This record gives sequence, C-alpha cells and structure tokens, in this order.
Amino acid sequence: MPLEDYERSEFEAEGKRRTILRRGDGPAVIVIAEMPGITPKVIEFADRVAGIGCTAVLPHLFGQIGREAGGAYIFTSIVPACVSREFAVLATGRTTPVTTWLRALAAAEHERCGGPGVGAVGMCFTGGFALGMAVDDRLVAPVLSQPSRPFPIGAARKRDAGVSQQDLDAVKAREGLCVLGLRFSHDRLSPAERFETLRRELGDSFVGVEIDSSPDNPHGLPTGAHSVLTEHLVDEPGHPTRDALDQVLDLFRERLLT
Repeated sequence: MPLEDYERSEFEAEGKRRTILRRGDGPAVIVIAEMPGITPKVIEFADRVAGIGCTAVLPHLFGQIGREAGGAYIFTSIVPACVSREFAVLATGRTTPVTTWLRALAAAEHERCGGPGVGAVGMCFTGGFALGMAVDDRLVAPVLSQPSRPFPIGAARKRDAGVSQQDLDAVKAREGLCVLGLRFSHDRLSPAERFETLRRELGDSFVGVEIDSSPDNPHGLPTGAHSVLTEHLVDEPGHPTRDALDQVLDLFRERLLT
C-alpha cells in the first residue's frame, strides 16, 4: 500500500525500541492500531487526521505494516500479544504495561510538534490504551474506539475499564477532559458493560457513542460490526459511522487546533 507520504523513524523508551510512522504538521495524534496491526484502513484513518492539520503518529506495536486484515493474519498477530506481559490481555484492574511506553512517545511528540497537547486513538485491543495515557496532562483528546481489553470473558472483565483504579482516579481528577468512546451496540468484543463503567466513573467527562448494529438495523450494519473507524466505516454523509468519524476529528480540531 502507498506509504511514501509517511516518515519512518525509531523511538526508544522503557528499554523498547519501535518503528514510528509519521505524517503531517501540527499537534500530534497518536494512532494506536487495532489487531492485526497498521492495516490500509488504519492508514486511511491516519490520513484523515493529517488532513485536518494534525501530525498522525503511528507506533508499530504488532503485525506487519501495510498488510491487509484477514482471518489467518489476525490470528498470527494476536497470539503473540496474548502471551506478552506488555499487553496483559486478561488482567482486570490493571493498566497494560505498554501504556507507559506510549505515554513517553506522546510526551516526545508533544515536544516535537508543539500545540496545546496531544491526541490519542486506541482501537479494539488497544482501545483502552488512550484512557491510560490520559493520566498525563499533555493528553488532551483521548478516543477509545471499541475498547476490547481485557478480553470480555466473564462478567468482571466485561465491566473492567481497562486501566488500574489509580489511573482511573487520576483521569477523573482532570478538569475539562473529554473522553470519547465508540462502539457498535451488539459488539461482544467491546461490551456495553464497559461503557456503563466509564459513564459511572467519569460522569460528564465520558461521551459514549453507541451505533445501532442490532438485527434489521436501519443502516444495514452486520450484527458483528466491530471497527468503527476502519473496517466497518461506511464513508457516506449521514451514516452513523461517518458521523462518529466526524465527531472524532472535531474533538481533535477543538482540543488541538483552536
């Protein structure tokens, strides 16, 4: 896929050195890819972020850069992540350790790009990472798209916000922060109970967008729809997924570009 518009560099923190893709000018938005990795659809979303006047910054955490999503490929990407201590896919009441590395990346990109702060988008497996990053005051526009970690096996994991109580309390203490969450109504990987927890804990600071994916929904969405901003985005004016995308971009405009 065409990646010639993206600068590649390396970033090291917490003893980990990873490849970074970067495009655009203006305040940074950390785009944390969903499983299986930085797919063409993730790149399309990053292009939109760059298009509004921000710098899209994509850390390569897993998978192969630019490869199309597919069943076998998703499986080969998710298995190593499941056994990695950095991702803690089943742990409740815990912020995944890789979030510390992402906070360091956000701080470095803020210094590089300037602006009032940094935005971040987590998707699916990484959806809650943006919430854990928001303990840092430099993160001013966190987006949780279909947050799926910890994997929703059992009632406790379905309710879990994906971060430690200490980090959740730190986010709650921030004045004026808006945490934007996106999910499809019948998405079992990103359960409604998780959004209920976020609403209860964060109150007015959490804006939850839940798109109707019930059987016979008026938008023709499959009941298994999952990826709001990428694979299941219907890029047509008036479609609820396009409205959700526009809401994300508007958050970045409001918090980073005004």
